[in-house]
Amino acid sequence: MKLLISFTRTLVGVLFIFSGLVKANDPLGLSYKMQEFFEVWNFHWLDHFTLAFSIIMIVFEIVAGVAILLGWQMRLFSWLLLLLIIFFSFLTGYAFLSGKVRECGCFGDCIPLTAGESFTKDLALLVLIVFLFAVRDRIKPVVAPAVSAAVLLLATVMTIAFQWYVLIHLPVRDCLPYRVHNNILEKMKPPPGAVPDSTVITMVYEKNGKKIEFGASQFPADFDDSYHFVNRYDKLIRKGNAEPAIKDFNLITGSGTDTTQAVLETKGYKLFVFVKDMDGAHFDDVNFPVVFTFAASKKMPVFFITGDYDNLVSWLRQRTVDNDNFTVLKCDATAIKTAARANPTLYLLKGATILNKWSYADLEKVIPAVNELPGQ
Repeated sequence: MKLLISFTRTLVGVLFIFSGLVKANDPLGLSYKMQEFFEVWNFHWLDHFTLAFSIIMIVFEIVAGVAILLGWQMRLFSWLLLLLIIFFSFLTGYAFLSGKVRECGCFGDCIPLTAGESFTKDLALLVLIVFLFAVRDRIKPVVAPAVSAAVLLLATVMTIAFQWYVLIHLPVRDCLPYRVHNNILEKMKPPPGAVPDSTVITMVYEKNGKKIEFGASQFPADFDDSYHFVNRYDKLIRKGNAEPAIKDFNLITGSGTDTTQAVLETKGYKLFVFVKDMDGAHFDDVNFPVVFTFAASKKMPVFFITGDYDNLVSWLRQRTVDNDNFTVLKCDATAIKTAARANPTLYLLKGATILNKWSYADLEKVIPAVNELPGQ
């Protein structure tokens, strides 16, 4: 029994630490996943708190894992772990059974799990944690209480510091489809041999106070003016087996023209500046005139890509920068969240291939990288 307890405690502790560290590499990713759940539940008022929830959850996962390994305060942490795994099981179970959330973000974007895989994993952990809860009085500390407290304090400080670093400087390990060396155009295509989703257009009409759905080619025999149009949507008939890694990345001009292909297929070097929104943008940390000067010396176009078009254009006009050297394009905010974990984030591309990317906090690295490029 003693060997079984030690093995279970080690396995659970290591899994919680590993899970926390993977998510700590990209706390914004977990924050966005929380927003996805809140959107499904219509808890939009919680969106502003998801980053704080994300940071706290990650810290707790790692600290709880360390505490379990040390056997410290098992009465307290066995209860906390049990409540946490019940909560996780509810989330993953809801995602799996409802089908409204495809991935739960349990191991971040580096180890994507389907909702079903996440639910299975949490059920297995639930069994292990229930066992540890039952034998919690038999688990003794492996070191002195003061040492355990110091280790836990150190783990807390280091976890918070690491998350602070990646929030400012981008994730240390980039597991997103916009990672360096990826070709955006290629990632916008389904994998070879993939079968796309099969959908049919479904019409929704109302008659005599009741809503009636039917296919666009299957109108009722008695269809007349008594039917009132309500909505139309694409109904999924057969789920495909794969989808593009990059979705909804469309670059739209101020006049509404889709220029995605034209921009990405243009050969040569270019700079993308992703600006999610102006409210949270750290523009005071980015000396754009200097960037424009070096880019212009290499005849390199600069594209601002934003979900806050009007405010960004107004901001740029107020600063009277060289209007001939940059273009402002609109893009879906969700796509920008994936492409740019910092606001703003700068990309250096050659054609559609990402050569490098930097947070606003690493501007000093952008200038030398641009300056070393050959003229074009």
